[in-house]
Amino acid sequence: MTETVDGATEGVSSLTEVGEHVTKDDKTNEGNHAPEKDEANMYRYIKDDLFTSEIYKVEIQNLPKYIGFNDLKKFLNKHSLNPHKIKLMGKQSFAFVTFKNQEERDKAMKAVHGMQWKGRVLSVRLAKPKADPILKKRKQEESAAEGGQPACKKPAGGQDEEEEDEEPLSIQIANAVTPLWNVPYEEQLRRKEQEVEGVLQRLAREIGNNNKAMLPWLFIQKEKCNKMCCPLEAIRPSPVQTEYRNKCEFVIGMGADGEDKTVGFRLGKYKGGSCAVVSPGDTIHVPAQAKRVVQDFQQYIRTTPYSVYSPETYDGHWRQLTVRTSRTNQIMAIVFFNPQKLPEEEIETLKGSLKQYFTVGAGKDSGVTSLYFLRIGQRTSPNTEDLPCELVAGDEWIHEELLGLKFRISAHSFFQTNTLAAEVLYSAVGEWAQLDQDSTVLDVCCGTGTIGISLAKRVKKVIGVELCQAAVEDAKVNAEANGLTNVEFHCGKAEDIFPTLLNAVVSTNLTAIVDPPRAGLHSKVILAIRRAENLKRLVYVACNAKAAMNNFTDLCRAPSNRVRGAPFRPVKAMAVDLFPQTMHCEAILLFERVDYSSQSADAAEQQTADG
Repeated sequence: MTETVDGATEGVSSLTEVGEHVTKDDKTNEGNHAPEKDEANMYRYIKDDLFTSEIYKVEIQNLPKYIGFNDLKKFLNKHSLNPHKIKLMGKQSFAFVTFKNQEERDKAMKAVHGMQWKGRVLSVRLAKPKADPILKKRKQEESAAEGGQPACKKPAGGQDEEEEDEEPLSIQIANAVTPLWNVPYEEQLRRKEQEVEGVLQRLAREIGNNNKAMLPWLFIQKEKCNKMCCPLEAIRPSPVQTEYRNKCEFVIGMGADGEDKTVGFRLGKYKGGSCAVVSPGDTIHVPAQAKRVVQDFQQYIRTTPYSVYSPETYDGHWRQLTVRTSRTNQIMAIVFFNPQKLPEEEIETLKGSLKQYFTVGAGKDSGVTSLYFLRIGQRTSPNTEDLPCELVAGDEWIHEELLGLKFRISAHSFFQTNTLAAEVLYSAVGEWAQLDQDSTVLDVCCGTGTIGISLAKRVKKVIGVELCQAAVEDAKVNAEANGLTNVEFHCGKAEDIFPTLLNAVVSTNLTAIVDPPRAGLHSKVILAIRRAENLKRLVYVACNAKAAMNNFTDLCRAPSNRVRGAPFRPVKAMAVDLFPQTMHCEAILLFERVDYSSQSADAAEQQTADG
């Protein structure tokens, strides 16, 4: 199970431990509704061979006042602990923390229990898991029905749920996956620009709190830039606002219209008690080629005896379909299948049937050129990048063209989901990086090498770092296919590789370009960047600028025993819209290493103006 509550799953190691941590309130009304049976059902998802970090959940008590999520995460990381998920309970001075396995959980319990932090002695105990959202919601509805009460409160807008449900499914799914579909595009851009403006205003406050030496410069910036830490350039729109997604992930489940084995998008999240799926036929961000593959695949699975996988009962087989398309008219389809206890011979027969259907059968016209089969088990982590993909039919890769260059894309490789808007994004990165023939570029979280390769002809050398092995292989092939010899790529965690690479680079004209996942860069990477005094400029591409706030702050904070090297400061920022019809966008921030003599000159200039 990949997700239950609060976007993650958290818990203890067995139902026996659950019973030890059930509160008295959980055992009230004993004898009325077989509470022991209800309790077992509520926590069924932590049994059997299911993936859930609910099994490895602890409660940390007596936390210091006024700490935030990131404070606790940094505290745990400092002591070599790697939490999977953290839920801070605010003013109640405790937090729930989950881990990926028992070893890490037990290590954390041993290390943290009795430890002092900001004058508080911490205590740790095993924590009770949260109830399965679907079963919990169903139980609430049954209790409400027995008591003659409505199961849900009336929405704040005054419209009751029955009226809400009367909206056509096409409207409901549009609201769920493209919430800005009925907002004029200019207004969408204004809202996104406003979001980034808010991030820069918050960053100004964070810099002021963490680096007093920057206050004179910061005062000037805030005066000139509407309380922001740097100028915000006008947002750059996406060249196309519909059918732009070149990668779509579709779940498989019971349709909201009652049709079984439906391929599409969920109307709501599992934690909200909903598993209903709606076809993507009416969504405006999915290209027609992908919709055709979905339709044909749906027809195929409805002819098979295999049921859809149920996140409630953990039975069933069909789980997900991922479709990747390209401007070169190639299509990759990846089928996610839970084999349960099917014999290997039966699975091989199924793969042969899939191949026949998409190569010479009714699905041939969908145009699939690469067909993959991925086995996903109960204990499979939400991150499926490490799972082997079995090529069933067609080519191993698809290819894309971007900025006049050619790129090979594997099943697991990262590639920006809006190709035309990615060209806008990478062009802006190239403009801001201020490169010349003596420059060395460090491309961190480089994926298939798109950014570094697009800049390679303008610089002396490009060094890329990427975690996904398949993406690194693609990047190497892509560099060769585009006739580049000054590019090298390294596979591994950025926090492990980056410090060594920085020490090996002797260039005095060194620029880093980072395009990390949503959570941002590991703190070790930021510390390595700060220590590399020859690294004077950094372009940060953030798909979630709010989530990257810690990275931004650490780049700018005052030097200390932990954070060595002169700080950076933001020079300018810009939003680029890669995700029309949604509130998401990419933000680019240009950071430059602080020159204290220049900073003093800025302050003197301001004092002269004020005097």
